[in-house]
Amino acid sequence: MLTLYITRHGETLWNTEKKLQGWKDSELTENGKRNARLLGERLKDIEFSAVYSSPSQRTLATTDLILGEKKTAILQDENLREINMGDWEGQTHTSLQETYPEGYKAFWNTPHLYRSESGESFEQLGTRVASFLTRLKNEHTSGNVLIVTHTVFIKALLLHMKKLPLEKFWEGAYIHDTCLTVMELEGEQVNIILEGDVSHREEVTFH
Repeated sequence: MLTLYITRHGETLWNTEKKLQGWKDSELTENGKRNARLLGERLKDIEFSAVYSSPSQRTLATTDLILGEKKTAILQDENLREINMGDWEGQTHTSLQETYPEGYKAFWNTPHLYRSESGESFEQLGTRVASFLTRLKNEHTSGNVLIVTHTVFIKALLLHMKKLPLEKFWEGAYIHDTCLTVMELEGEQVNIILEGDVSHREEVTFH
């Protein structure tokens, strides 16, 4: 059985500024770094046979913090990049709502109708998800694999695994920074154990 531990990068500067990132990038915040370390602590006893990361700086930095002292090599895969949002990247949600009201509404509410003139469609992202899964299954039949990627990629992966239509893209758990999704793959069987779990981020207080 192949067990996937899938997470999103830690919080970034642009996240706090409500800017879309996509293929563009910004630095992890101190909070983002802290959450990545907490996830690393949660996963410290799991032996990963492979670690995959999106090539974005924010995901690679998060992967390093999760692994800590572990010496596992990080395999970068272009297919794990966030959805390319073209001209929208680096802009705030507020400005996009004003400049591209129909497109912005479609992105979040009717993803099956969303079309990007300068970036990717959800269908194109879905093709990348399928390509990554093909690579994964070809290279691993069992073991634990860590995957560090992005919100929209994780949503696309869950949609693919659940065999749901594009209309239901945003349903299910919210993908917070460093949240953990765990799924077991055995042949064509998929068992989703956890989805968007952030229990490692809860403050521990001692009385």
